[in-house]
Amino acid sequence: MVLQTVFRGVEHPLCTPNAPIHQYRGIKYASVPARFRQSKVFASYPPLVDASKYGPICPQVKNMSSFEEALFGLNEDDIPEQALKQNEFECLNLNITCPGGLTSQSRLPVMVWVHGGDDRGHGSNWVYDGGALVGKSILLGKPVILVTFNFRLGLFGFAAGPQLREEGQESVGNYALRDQRTLLEWLHCYIADFGGDPGNITLFGESSGAFDIVCHLLSTSNETRPLFHRAIVQSAVFEYNVPDVAAAGCQLSRLMSTMHLSTISQLRAIDADQLIKFGRSVRVVDDGVFLRHDWKDFLSPEDAHKNHHHNLNLTVPKALSALRSHSHTPKPIGSASSSSTPGLRSSVFQPLLIGDCASDSMLWSTPISYWTSAAAVRRIKAVCQSLFKTNTLFHTYDISSYTPDEEIAEHILELVNDARIAWPTDCFAQNSRREGGGVWRYVFDQEGPWNCIPHHAADLMYLFDNVPLPESSTRSIAGSSMQDSFSEADMFPESFAFEDDDDDIKYSPIVRDDDAMSSDDDGWGIPSVASWSYSRVRDTMQEQWISFAYGEAPFSEDKVFVFGPEGETGERSESIFEGRRRRTLWKKAFEPLGMQVVHKMGVELSRGPPLRS
Repeated sequence: MVLQTVFRGVEHPLCTPNAPIHQYRGIKYASVPARFRQSKVFASYPPLVDASKYGPICPQVKNMSSFEEALFGLNEDDIPEQALKQNEFECLNLNITCPGGLTSQSRLPVMVWVHGGDDRGHGSNWVYDGGALVGKSILLGKPVILVTFNFRLGLFGFAAGPQLREEGQESVGNYALRDQRTLLEWLHCYIADFGGDPGNITLFGESSGAFDIVCHLLSTSNETRPLFHRAIVQSAVFEYNVPDVAAAGCQLSRLMSTMHLSTISQLRAIDADQLIKFGRSVRVVDDGVFLRHDWKDFLSPEDAHKNHHHNLNLTVPKALSALRSHSHTPKPIGSASSSSTPGLRSSVFQPLLIGDCASDSMLWSTPISYWTSAAAVRRIKAVCQSLFKTNTLFHTYDISSYTPDEEIAEHILELVNDARIAWPTDCFAQNSRREGGGVWRYVFDQEGPWNCIPHHAADLMYLFDNVPLPESSTRSIAGSSMQDSFSEADMFPESFAFEDDDDDIKYSPIVRDDDAMSSDDDGWGIPSVASWSYSRVRDTMQEQWISFAYGEAPFSEDKVFVFGPEGETGERSESIFEGRRRRTLWKKAFEPLGMQVVHKMGVELSRGPPLRS
């Protein structure tokens, strides 16, 4: 299908004669007929569309402390300002960053970023700007198109219950996931107009966005009509104990009761600003329609389902086989795509690149810091309901009532990190590989430039290369000064801020006595990463991701790829994984408890102790 429309975008600030980069912003891809209704592909555009400004984002809590400050450790002065409107019904828009001079015959690989942030965030955030990554792809001779987009969040994206089903909707909830699939439908119809190949789409995302990708991989629609061709899952915050429609309906009823509402019609009439604060714990729902019936088997350890392993669907759908046969080898800009698929082989679902950061649980460091040893021990015992299994867990993570309160947070951080991200990541990777291969495993242990720990989202600083570095660090893009040739004011002229006292995550800087340390006027040490270390990890990560989007095996499937610490990169044997993660201990401490209990424990500990009046 061809759009009879001219989209007037902008020349990206990183654009150079050797690497021309264009950007189209705020293009509407779907319409929302009503609150709690499924979105529909939008394609009714005027002859000329202004695509120079970002579109509205989904309603979310305002006046939150910036997540860039919280996750990356940035100072307020280092954060570009964005002022983006919020609109529940006009938030489904996308941004396209691409090489200049493309035509409908160019057929470049398309990389689609699914942002994280749970009930907040947006695809237009400056951190995810695709300019640097697209510029690197051009310099590598493997040009790609990068798409970021917005979808509904919180209550707007996931409200569910029998109340909604009774209105005639067969499938309720998961509106955000279906927004994402609608985006893929739009790309299949229209991305060729921008020079992209609808037959070569790579989904990649982080945190809750990464788990959204897992849900798409495990969806019934992906079995019958897949709309993407490979996936990159970065530090997914897995959800195992997701509610069914009835349980979600109870939660929705409590919300309505709190607001003194009795009907869905009344709930639909409430102003969006009043509903924002109620969506924090509302996420994916197992509605019996979106997810395949055996989806939990892929998140559980092997022993949990080996007895009924033969029931899994081992047949690759014909439609998916056809998609996998259409991939790309490196071609100059504007050339037609190749039909070869070097290095990739069939699996139950699409080829998968998956990994996590060593200290992902720093995402919850503030609520975890409030635990005392006695309270944590009581909570873990209450969840596990087994003295023997609990003692094994306590021994593994060195947790007891005698652990000094000032030390308990460190041990809980390790436990939560493994329970919510590291262990389920490994289970999903192993289960996916066992079903036929096409899985590449990495670990990201490289320090964040500001905090000097491999914290949650530290990998995004290297991949997108947009976050300013401490003064003691410098950077270049493939030997050029591409990123430093423009001002932040030129690239990000608008303002947008996050603030939320509940998530005001702060990290204590780790003082290091080496040449990667700088000092401010007061003499306090400011940790940073050496420029060569930053550049090495950044370049390697970008090259691997881009090659994967081209259908190439990024590294040997029987190896683990490491990023960091201190600039280390490369393939390592599987044995290195035991030293980087606690796989042996997971088998001993987690598997006897099962994923359901471990996930519940991880979630409760990450929320911190109950507040006392």
